[in-house]
Amino acid sequence: LLLGCELTASTKSYTFEVDEEDDSDHILALSVVCLTDGAKDECNVVEVVGRNHENQEIAVPVANLKLSCQPLLSLDNFKLQPPVTFRLAAGSGPVHLAGWHRIMHREDASFEEDDDLSEEDEEELPPIMPAKK
Repeated sequence: LLLGCELTASTKSYTFEVDEEDDSDHILALSVVCLTDGAKDECNVVEVVGRNHENQEIAVPVANLKLSCQPLLSLDNFKLQPPVTFRLAAGSGPVHLAGWHRIMHREDASFEEDDDLSEEDEEELPPIMPAKK
């Protein structure tokens, strides 16, 4: 699934959340952060706000964009674990963020073994021989 959002002076943050009851694994990857039409030549700092292993909120700047010197930054699919908030910490934008969201469904453990296979269908492995000296 594709992800896109825009941060501006009036909309300074965007939060990506998943349903707490969903037992799937979710990965959010941030690909590009760029200034869009109407941006001023000022520093625009984008932060990612999440939680650390002690469940404390942490904010990490991921982009510092300026129209005259760096209007775009490729983040090479910077992977995050939802919930995560993108925040415009400085500047007025508009800043566009693009990436993707992958959902990996956990398989039911009862389907791990296929009881329909007979012993004849199973491939026999050759014995392991000791290494020669």
